[in-house]
Amino acid sequence: MRPADRVDRVPPSGIRRFFELAEEQEDIISLGVGEPDFSAPWAARDAAITSLERGQTSYTANRGRRDLRDAISADVEERYDLSYDPAEEILVTTGASEAIDLAFRALVDPGDTVAVAQPGFVSYVPKTIFVGAEPLRVPTRPEDDFALTRAVLSEHGAEEADVLIYCYPNNPTGATMTGDQLAEVAAFAREHDLTVFADEIYAELTYEHEHTSIATLPGMRERTVVINGFSKAYAMTGLRLGYALAPPAATAAMNRIHQYTMMSAPTTAQYAALEALESCRPDVRDMREEYDRRRKLVLSRFEEMGLPCFRARGAFYAFPACPGDDAEAFAEALLEAEGVAVVPGTAFGAGGEGHLRVSYATGMEDLKEALDRIERFLDRGWSGP
Repeated sequence: MRPADRVDRVPPSGIRRFFELAEEQEDIISLGVGEPDFSAPWAARDAAITSLERGQTSYTANRGRRDLRDAISADVEERYDLSYDPAEEILVTTGASEAIDLAFRALVDPGDTVAVAQPGFVSYVPKTIFVGAEPLRVPTRPEDDFALTRAVLSEHGAEEADVLIYCYPNNPTGATMTGDQLAEVAAFAREHDLTVFADEIYAELTYEHEHTSIATLPGMRERTVVINGFSKAYAMTGLRLGYALAPPAATAAMNRIHQYTMMSAPTTAQYAALEALESCRPDVRDMREEYDRRRKLVLSRFEEMGLPCFRARGAFYAFPACPGDDAEAFAEALLEAEGVAVVPGTAFGAGGEGHLRVSYATGMEDLKEALDRIERFLDRGWSGP
């Protein structure tokens, strides 16, 4: 047997390579993992345990439990003043990753062009290729604080695209976009009739300003699939629960694929998510405040080291420039010399060269030690491979 051509076109993940290198060494501090170091809030875990004790282990409705969809609808309306019908416009999925996959498979045709804002989450280009569409890479720039701009979209021919996908707050850069900045992108999408896939999985981990969903802007709700979930803000990565918000025809198309592939999202996780929405907002606030403390430490230490790094305002990543032109070589040398694992920006696509993704989703003591090791490595001088 041989892989399908579309699979052969997709290289292995650059992130996984550095995880595998790190596993070969001892005394490693990983700043490469995009996963909260917190456990899910106890109330959510207790709800999951209780559901199991009660034997609530059957399938749910394909679209997800109705009480959970009601709770998602209420949460979105409270936070963004956006109204989504739980019956027709909300789909509960097996993680936000499934929601992204369903959006591509349900709404992108072979031969379509997908404009992919980069650096960005590693799965967007592979998913584009898997559905037979063509990726159009749109690199964001450090001088724009890695925000997606109308100028960058135009410069790279995004007016010819059918779909635009982006993630803000951004993985890997930690960049955010204000409402005014998103208004430019929204205007571009309306003028050129682009469907937008807005990955907002880090929405609640926004610092210094409030998160704006592009679906709140004029003329955008009807052309946007909003993707979110419980993995990052609620520290529920392993429970695999996400959701998509979209107009009825889009969610119906996504659900048609979902019911033949996943049937329904994990039942136990749905009970945990319902409790999380009802009672765990204080836990999310506390985790966000702790991430913010770490963010400020990382940014200040990089400044002291003379390592240029724009001011990340979201998620739990910093994206410093690295000395020299070869981020992969720098990351390998840092791992070998000091036992600190970071991910080269090249793993996240165009615009990532010369940068490193540094995750501060790790304990403060390990974070301080890792920063001390990075400073020691820099003090010895790095001139490239």
